[in-house]
Amino acid sequence: MVLAAKIRDSEELSEINGVEWKIEKRIVAYDKSLAFMQAKIQTIRDRGQADMVWMLEHPPVYTAGVSAKPSDLINPRFPIFETGRGGQYTYHGPGQRVAYLMLDLQKRGPDIKKYVYDLEEWIILALAKFDVKGERREGRVGIWVNMEPYGGAQGAESKIAAIGVRVRKWVSFHGLSINVNPDLNHYDGIVPCGLSQYGVTSLQDLGVEATMSDMDEALIETWDEVFK
Repeated sequence: MVLAAKIRDSEELSEINGVEWKIEKRIVAYDKSLAFMQAKIQTIRDRGQADMVWMLEHPPVYTAGVSAKPSDLINPRFPIFETGRGGQYTYHGPGQRVAYLMLDLQKRGPDIKKYVYDLEEWIILALAKFDVKGERREGRVGIWVNMEPYGGAQGAESKIAAIGVRVRKWVSFHGLSINVNPDLNHYDGIVPCGLSQYGVTSLQDLGVEATMSDMDEALIETWDEVFK
């Protein structure tokens, strides 16, 4: 697709339909990403700058949302960051596509529940490009995969994508993460999202050989199906 190629092949900002897209080629330190997002949402609200979708990878870190419980931090083997986003503990690291969305929700409809639903839908559509069926679950934020077709026990489910958002003056930041091919053992230091009864999976774990660029292309191609 022309749109996907234009964005994917450049580290520079590509503005399409009022949204700036940036794909980082290098791993970005978590604290630097927080500082960048804070500055960017200020310019969106105060100066009317374009919305942004920023896709990147982090070095291994654990991040704590506003609902994180100390008991869910089992082994602090990686740096820990308090984020202010929604949700509990999660892991970020190489092999995981993180997408931070800095969007003016007043222009798109000031409805946080709908926004989270749209993020879920975006992930589901992107995963479908790899013939993976991502699903919502009542009472659990994020996207889940039924593991039975992949050799799992009956009723087994694993999380493949996490969502954690924050909104300030109706401008969103933080966003989502999708496991492409991370080291899943890195999740062992936490109870991901406070749900110890479920596993964590990735495209690689499901037998799908996909690159980060493949995932970027899937996300870019499905954007207009959800966000206008």
